[in-house]
Order: sequence, then structure tokens, then C-alpha cells
Amino acid sequence: MTNPTAAMLVIGDEILSGRTRDANMHHLAGRLTEMGITLSEVRVVSDDHDAIVAAVRALSSAWDHVFTSGGIGPTHDDITADAIGAAFDASVGIRDDARALLAAHYARTGGDLNDARLRMARIPDGAALIENPVSTAPGFTIGNVHVMAGVPSVFQAMVATVLPTLTGGAPLVSTSTRIDQGEGDIAGPLGDLAAAFPDLSIGSYPFQKDGRFGANIVVRGQDAGRVTEATDRLAALFSE
Repeated sequence: MTNPTAAMLVIGDEILSGRTRDANMHHLAGRLTEMGITLSEVRVVSDDHDAIVAAVRALSSAWDHVFTSGGIGPTHDDITADAIGAAFDASVGIRDDARALLAAHYARTGGDLNDARLRMARIPDGAALIENPVSTAPGFTIGNVHVMAGVPSVFQAMVATVLPTLTGGAPLVSTSTRIDQGEGDIAGPLGDLAAAFPDLSIGSYPFQKDGRFGANIVVRGQDAGRVTEATDRLAALFSE
């Protein structure tokens, strides 16, 4: 069975400048793996309208699902909603249901629902809202694109809202085997092993410890039996 596929689009100058370390990709990758959706591509783009539009169009046509993070807040550089609308040729405006959510939230908290905060109620036509139990301002889904906040706690809450609505596949099973030899020494046998198990992903992740080189070999696949078989053969190849 072929699992559904996904891509992630991380939006924000602060990521590209190194000022902010992105944690959302790590979280999303783990959650998608758990439910059998393959994260196939991740892109990072600046707060540039045309760059976001081009990336959304490319990713949404290539993969089953696209998850975006960043750029849906109240400030002038939060342009994601407009760019997503342009990518889908959809008008963007303040939605009554999104406005009502924000109005209720600020009534409870004593805040002012000013023009800046109302920007967070701007949603492309035809989109469905994504619940935000952390800070209320919603994300949205349009087509196969799920548009979420960049703040990690909010992003994670929105992911938890969206994933139950998606159809997953077979979760990946993985093993990790430590080999205390350099990659140059194990590359040949490891390549033969990968050729013998084309249905599995076999990756080598090198390390250096106490002046010695080694690698952790990770075997991944949907069939637990095949993963075990490959792992056992791997251990036999490099047993002393």
C-alpha cells in the first residue's frame, strides 16, 4: 500500500535569518509518521507574496497534503492568508465566523478587537476554519493546504485538530543499529543490503566518539517483518 504524501511550507524571514529555530517541522514529521503519511518535502520561504504563492502552487500540485506554518498573525508582515488566497484565485476578507471567535475571545480576556487583531479573521473564500484552542485565532484549510500559525504551541494544537480529519496509511516501523566502523568501510555491504531490500529505507548516520568513527544504521518500512529481516541481516554482516 502506498501511503498518502505531504509537504510542509515554513514561512518567515526570521527562520531564514537564523533568528528563530524552527521546531514545527520536527513535530509535524513525527505526527505524520505515526499516522502513515509520508512527509516528502519541506521548503522555507521568506515573507514574500510571490514566493509563497509559487511554493503553495508547486507543493499542492505535487503532494496530497500541504501544511504551512507562519504568517497568519496581526502584523503587517503576516501576509500568508493573502498569498494563499492568490494561489487558489480566492478572494480574502474578514469572515463572520472567524470574527465572532475573536470577538468572544477578547471579550473574555478584556482585550480590544482592533483593526490589527481583525487581520486574523481574514480568510480566503471557500476555506474551512482550523480550530485554535490555545489563542483562538483560527487557521484554515483550502483545497489540500492546511494553513497554521508559526508559534509552536499553536501549530501543534492546530495539527492535532487537522490530523484526525485525514486518511493515513501504514505507520512506519524503524530500527537503529550501531556499527562501530567508519562509513567508508561499511558502504559496500550496506549498499548490497539496500539493493536486497528495495522496499525499505536504509539510512546511515555517522558519528565520531572518543576518536573512533561509527554509524547508526536506521532501517524503515511499513512491513515489520521485512524491517526485522533486514535488521537481522545487517547485524550478521557486521558481527565480530
